[in-house]
Amino acid sequence: MQSGREVDAGAPKRVDARTERWREHRVKVRGQFVDAAFRALDKFGPEVSMGDIAKEAGAAKPKLYRHFEDKTDLYNAIVDRVGDMLWERIVSSADLTNDSARELIRRGAAAYVLVVSEHPNVFRFMLHSHFTRRIDESERALQSARQSAKRAADLFTGLLADESVELTGVELVSYSVFGAVASATDWWLGANRLQVHAMPIEKFVAYLAEIISALADANARLNGIRFHAELPLHRAFSND
Repeated sequence: MQSGREVDAGAPKRVDARTERWREHRVKVRGQFVDAAFRALDKFGPEVSMGDIAKEAGAAKPKLYRHFEDKTDLYNAIVDRVGDMLWERIVSSADLTNDSARELIRRGAAAYVLVVSEHPNVFRFMLHSHFTRRIDESERALQSARQSAKRAADLFTGLLADESVELTGVELVSYSVFGAVASATDWWLGANRLQVHAMPIEKFVAYLAEIISALADANARLNGIRFHAELPLHRAFSND
């Protein structure tokens, strides 16, 4: 028998207040540096340096490296910020219950292109960043796309009335959409060249919407399902 006061092994551990404050502070400062990175990219283009970003944040470069392990860590944070921004814009731009599938696709494409047009150099940086030279580092963008595809697939299948639509198929379509849209965006922005858009925004949105609709329709046909683009999303896929 143990002497003295016994410790309940199942009791939750107390969080050290100083550790929690540091964690919150670190998250806040990292967010401020990502904000500065967006501004620096808008100003200097996709060849921006860590020094440019630190200067834009009003901080010395050593402080930047105290909060980010290296260039790749900052690149990852920028990719995550863009992903969250796009998700929020796209989801908030449409009525997922009542809008037709065609309208949802059009609104989503329009919201995406609006973000790209607001921060073209951020997208050029993501697609052709000198911050990620090694193959394993550049895989981060693909990993983010996979996570976003899974996120979108979970959302869409949760709304669908027809349970025969498989999650894996929707996830594959979502991932294919991310790849096709990224390639189209690269063309539209002219890769790293700072030039006028190769196509008017309205026409580019229409092209993206058609590409996305075609991928959704192709997946439906391969699985013996019909895609009714004129119906709300929860009724758009059926075996009829």
